[in-house]
Amino acid sequence: MSESSAERILAILSVFSEARPEWTPEELIQHLGYARPTLYRYVKTLREAGLLTALPHGGLMLGPKVVELDWLMRRSDPLLAAGRPHIERLARRHPATALLVRWYGTRLLCVESACSTPDPLTSYPRGRPMPISRGAIGRAILAFLPRRRQRELVARGLEDFVALGLGHDVDSVLDRLREVRRAGHAVAHGEVTPGVVGIAAPVFDAGPSPIAALCLTVAAAEIGPDRPLERLSAEVMEAAAQTSRTLGRLRGEPQVERARRSA
Repeated sequence: MSESSAERILAILSVFSEARPEWTPEELIQHLGYARPTLYRYVKTLREAGLLTALPHGGLMLGPKVVELDWLMRRSDPLLAAGRPHIERLARRHPATALLVRWYGTRLLCVESACSTPDPLTSYPRGRPMPISRGAIGRAILAFLPRRRQRELVARGLEDFVALGLGHDVDSVLDRLREVRRAGHAVAHGEVTPGVVGIAAPVFDAGPSPIAALCLTVAAAEIGPDRPLERLSAEVMEAAAQTSRTLGRLRGEPQVERARRSA
């Protein structure tokens, strides 16, 4: 299969989203501009692989292979192995939701969470992409990216940053990100979920840029003399640092050994 064909097949999968979980072949043809025989050939390949499923009315949705891949990822992802004990401990210590959020490309995705409240204190449960330009998690990632990458992403989400009072142009937002970097963590008050404070710190593999963030979301009413923000922030940073240290050790460990230990 040529590279262009692979990219065109992946483009079909990329159009499925929370806003559009179902597509008909005709809609895909119009949206992607593929010739009808080409589209049907690609759809056939994806259906045979279990990545797409046909619906009774003729539409298409993501298939069961996605669930299988998710199960395999949860067993083998070193980020989950390294970070899960820390988010579970944070959730036990505080009435909160703790999250591990993976950074890939230009997207943030919660890959694991632990909750000690009746209702999760987050608008972005596992598997739902979240905005990088809003909330503590995005800033905890952005603050530690290379300067050129920061500028590109801030420019793309500048309207959100300005609306949140984080600056009036790209350079002033970058100044705020430098403050986050110096502090080692980011805090957001009600930016993603009303009445909820998010505290996030970056998680690193052996590389210089973060691969994820560890976040604690807690009701604003729970923060006070008995549970000061400074103490929560310190706990989040320590949990993220311990996760990073574990990932650094796991980096040289063969994947088969990681899978065996997580079984």
